[in-house]
Amino acid sequence: MSSIAIIAASGVGKRMKLNDGKSKQFLEIGGRPVIEHTLAAFEQAGTISAIYIATKPDSIDLIRTLAADRNLNKVKAVIPGGKERQDSINCCIELIENHVESGEIPSPENILVHDGARPFIQPGEIDEISDLTSRYGACVPANRPKDTIKVIDDNPEFFAETLDRSRLLQVQTPQGFTASSLIVAHRRARKVGLYATDDAALVEKFFPEQKIRIYEMGYHNIKITTPEDHVLGQAIYTTLQKKQ
Repeated sequence: MSSIAIIAASGVGKRMKLNDGKSKQFLEIGGRPVIEHTLAAFEQAGTISAIYIATKPDSIDLIRTLAADRNLNKVKAVIPGGKERQDSINCCIELIENHVESGEIPSPENILVHDGARPFIQPGEIDEISDLTSRYGACVPANRPKDTIKVIDDNPEFFAETLDRSRLLQVQTPQGFTASSLIVAHRRARKVGLYATDDAALVEKFFPEQKIRIYEMGYHNIKITTPEDHVLGQAIYTTLQKKQ
């Protein structure tokens, strides 16, 4: 099994209320930057052969230096991200295709796409998602919502209906797909100008016959987005350290 990881790490942390456009990827948790936790998990995952990272232009050298200093040897490329997250993923996909064509890397069976600001994914979870992707063609981690979810009315000051929580899941990353399906889905989306909120939505759109296997995740795999997440992240980090 051979899987390549794409890490989307271009977030500027607007909702974190960071000054001077500082990237949330470099906020520290447990004395290490968020992005280091993320990359270390993929470095340790046995199914991952290479890591491609899309980030802000002014973060490229920082991440390259971090990867070299921490012996994150699977990091194959750190490149500028695009205008939107989907553009960033597509830039990495195009580079992967170029590297396969030139013989720099073998053709991967799967591609896993992950948010750089989800630092608590565990190597074993990555391997399980890779394995399920190989078996089913696509696998997405998710967990059950704790709160009741309601739909907003046409008048956004009122609710329209209450959804059945037993049929809802909160989707996370890394999302795994066969390399061929993800590449084609992104290519077709770019051609028609379609943007989606995650990669699974693109595969669902262009490969409706492809069922996506659910990998039910715990509540530790949060995305560091707001100041409250940073505080919660410190607690999750401490809890995970105690379990190791």
